[in-house]
Amino acid sequence: MRQNSGTIAIYSRKSKFTGKGESIGNQIELCREYVRTYYGAAYLERCEVFEDEGFSGGNLKRPAFQEMMRKTRQKQYQAIVVYRLDRISRNICDFTGLIDELTKLGVAFVSIREQFDTSTPMGRAMMFIISVFSQLERETIAERIRDNMLELAKTGRWLGGNAPTGFQSEAVSKVTLDGKTRKSYRLVPIPAEAEVPKLIFDLYTKTDSLTAVEAELLHRSIKTKQGKDFTRFSIKAILENPVYMTADHAAYDYFSARNAAICAPRDAFDGHCGIMAYNRTAQERGKATVLLPACEWIIALGGHPGLVPSGQWIRVQESLERNKSKAYRKPRSNEALLTGVLFCTCGARMYPKLTKRKNEAGEALYAYVCKMKERSHGTRCTMENVNGNQLDALVLEQLRSLAEDRNRFVAQLAGSRKYYGSRRNQAEAQLTRLRAEYASREKTIAGLVDTLAEIGDEAMRTTVLHRIAAHTQQNLGAAAQIHELMSVTSDDALTDEAFAMQLHTLTTLCASIDEMSMEEKRSTVRALVRRVVWDGEAAHLYLAGDNEDADQRM
Repeated sequence: MRQNSGTIAIYSRKSKFTGKGESIGNQIELCREYVRTYYGAAYLERCEVFEDEGFSGGNLKRPAFQEMMRKTRQKQYQAIVVYRLDRISRNICDFTGLIDELTKLGVAFVSIREQFDTSTPMGRAMMFIISVFSQLERETIAERIRDNMLELAKTGRWLGGNAPTGFQSEAVSKVTLDGKTRKSYRLVPIPAEAEVPKLIFDLYTKTDSLTAVEAELLHRSIKTKQGKDFTRFSIKAILENPVYMTADHAAYDYFSARNAAICAPRDAFDGHCGIMAYNRTAQERGKATVLLPACEWIIALGGHPGLVPSGQWIRVQESLERNKSKAYRKPRSNEALLTGVLFCTCGARMYPKLTKRKNEAGEALYAYVCKMKERSHGTRCTMENVNGNQLDALVLEQLRSLAEDRNRFVAQLAGSRKYYGSRRNQAEAQLTRLRAEYASREKTIAGLVDTLAEIGDEAMRTTVLHRIAAHTQQNLGAAAQIHELMSVTSDDALTDEAFAMQLHTLTTLCASIDEMSMEEKRSTVRALVRRVVWDGEAAHLYLAGDNEDADQRM
């Protein structure tokens, strides 16, 4: 019998009540009996039970399980006991990740049915075996997917998703070797839009600067496919995309030197079509897309014409690589108070720009500059810069005056809460619908990914890949809408707790502002101020929760 001290967590789960022997109640009693036998009767008094009923074992997003893990990370348990392994999860990757975390926390995991106990040498050995098979499964699936991509690459087809700037996706019928007809897709140039990537390559070749290209596109009011202004990042994405490159001998040699997998002989690169590059990015749910090195790409001849000569595309890549050391960096922290809340009347943010001068008190002097003015080199906005030191001082003075007239502040915020009430209710209803649709598609995507590993027929695998791409694209759009609606429900209207917090912050502002560090002052301003708008002559101060008509002019 073990003599360790501590508390035991018992976890049970069942998808739905069926009346069979493995009910949640039976699971718990069997776990209690195990604790009594192997840990001692004294431990029964210290057991804490967590129950999830009506939840699938497909993932770990279950309320009682999450609460148990929260307490486990606080070192409240020495062991977790379950009746059977699949009560925790039916997903082996989730399970191995959980065991890894418990091992690091020094918490034993016990499954009664399988006689699995990570506190024993045999239990740890079993865990190692399971981990090995899990890794083998992941690598096998990855290898199958890559083999499938190699086969698809030989056709030069477009696999779906947003077509690159200058192209649209077109369905074409193709007869396979077994006589069956199926649809595949290819890229077709959009004549007017195809001039945009050509212009971007020409501008960059001429200026050797992403910023200069951005400024020129803003000056000409040229928009992206989505109707938005081009940024350095969207420009760079176009410049790095091989889809625009003409497939000739120079292109073949370029990718061959970088050990990319090329699906056609050198002679086939005759300059009559463009390049299709597969496996360029690594996409993991919940994480940013990462561009993979060229040695992992799969290069094929596309069914579309190249828009940019290979020599020009290669020179651009060399220039981008050289300029990495001069790439944009976020400025280091400075003494500016309104960073993140100051806007120009054109709608762009204003950011602090330090000078080399100092005032009589030895403080660094800085100005706030309109981001759009900087990006467009003054062609889209001509707003005068504003003295940052003076504007920050004015904002603090205005907040001090509000603190002295507390009743006016309370009345103003209370009125704004009513203004946003109906708007927030509508947004919350739409959010509920969008989140449900998003979750449903995520579940569908997960199921399709699992299915993909088991499909041997190439036509079926292609169909599944198209469905995954379509659902993923829909969820990207839904995620953007959810983000916008969340700003309406969380940023515009103040909750009771936030309302009380603002009153407290304002009340203590006058007494403590002079003793605050710059970071504390900045946090205080962000707690009280929704935004400050500079119109060239005056600054308009909007308190958190205000509507746009209730500003304090300075």
